[in-house]
Amino acid sequence: MKTEVSTAANFISRLLKTTGLLSEEQLQHFSHSLEKSLGEHYKHHWFPNAPCRGSAYRCIRINENHKMDPVIGEAAGTIGLTREQLFTLLPSELTMWVDPYEVSYRIGEDGSICVLYESEPSSSSSSTQPETASNQSQGDSNNRASSGNCKGELRVGMGRSKKPKSFTMIRISSS
Repeated sequence: MKTEVSTAANFISRLLKTTGLLSEEQLQHFSHSLEKSLGEHYKHHWFPNAPCRGSAYRCIRINENHKMDPVIGEAAGTIGLTREQLFTLLPSELTMWVDPYEVSYRIGEDGSICVLYESEPSSSSSSTQPETASNQSQGDSNNRASSGNCKGELRVGMGRSKKPKSFTMIRISSS
C-alpha cells in the first residue's frame, strides 16, 4: 500500500508544483501529510487479494461542483491552503483511483484513464499486507487475474472496450 499511496500523493503534489505558487517546503509538507492521511484512510479498505473491492472508497475525487476530497482538503490545510484555493490550483475535474497494484487517474469527466503505477501481485505482498476481510472466496482472490483491473471494468461499462489511444503510462520502480 505504501507505494500506491506515495504515488498518489506525489502526483497531486506535482500538479500543485506546476502552478509555481508553492515553495518546495510547502509541497514536501503537503505530500507527506497527504501520504500519511491516505494510508490511515485506506488502512481497513485495502484488499490485495481482491483489488477492485473498496475501489470506490479509495477513489479521490475533485469536481466542478466544488466538491473536494476531504483528505486532500485536510492535507492542504496543513500548509495554509483553503479548499477554495485548491480549486484554483488543481484541475476542476480529477478522479484518481488508488488500488492495490495500480494507481490511475482521469482529468475531465470524459478524459482518458492514465496509469501512474502498475505492478503484478507477488506472494510476498499478499503475506505482508494481510487481507482484512474474514472470508475471501477463491473467486475474489482471482478477481484481478480474471477481470484485468478496476478501470478496465469501468471502460467496458462506459462502452469503451479498448484502452484509449491517447494512453499515458508512467512506471515507478519500488526500489
